[in-house]
Amino acid sequence: MANVAVFNMNGEQVGSIELNDAIFGIEANEHVMHLAVVQYLANQRQGTQSAKTRSEVRGGGRKPFRQKGTGRARQGSIRSPQWVGGGVVFAPKPRDYSFKLNKKVKRLALQSALSTKVAEGKIIVMDELTMAEAKTKAMVQVLANIKCGKALIVTDGDNQNVVLSARNIPDVKTASVNTINVYDLLKYNTLVVTKDAVAKIEEVYA
Repeated sequence: MANVAVFNMNGEQVGSIELNDAIFGIEANEHVMHLAVVQYLANQRQGTQSAKTRSEVRGGGRKPFRQKGTGRARQGSIRSPQWVGGGVVFAPKPRDYSFKLNKKVKRLALQSALSTKVAEGKIIVMDELTMAEAKTKAMVQVLANIKCGKALIVTDGDNQNVVLSARNIPDVKTASVNTINVYDLLKYNTLVVTKDAVAKIEEVYA
């Protein structure tokens, strides 16, 4: 099992924790992580893009000029795709871009992303992360204490003051154990997670 140092909010090491190899120590599967990222981005798409085909553009019912004798190429409508103001070839229409992944694939992808963070030494475990009040300055100081920049902060529950304190900091995002995803794990340089959140992750994703 991987042994990781545990820090307090002042940046001092106060102990260590052993991480479950079944979640934090597997060989990363890049293919399933790629699938998980593609699925996440596809599911974010609104799918409202729309353009008109030649049958939907107004006008163009009359042949613009006679078939022969003009010296020009034959044309049947001024709304053909080659005309300015004409319809769009294979025009995009509203559609649902989302797709599903099997539960086992999603779990493997998440385990791979977590294992990657541990292997690269980009995980910081904290004994606790609490805020008496929502104050961005206090969260900035905590991140400075643990020498952390672009970070994903994972807590074990809905700690509203932590969320409010971090939301105005560029390149910092908060998440609960139930809302973490592969895209965010790979996007942010450092994973900051509390001891309680580690225990919950090992319970949920084992």
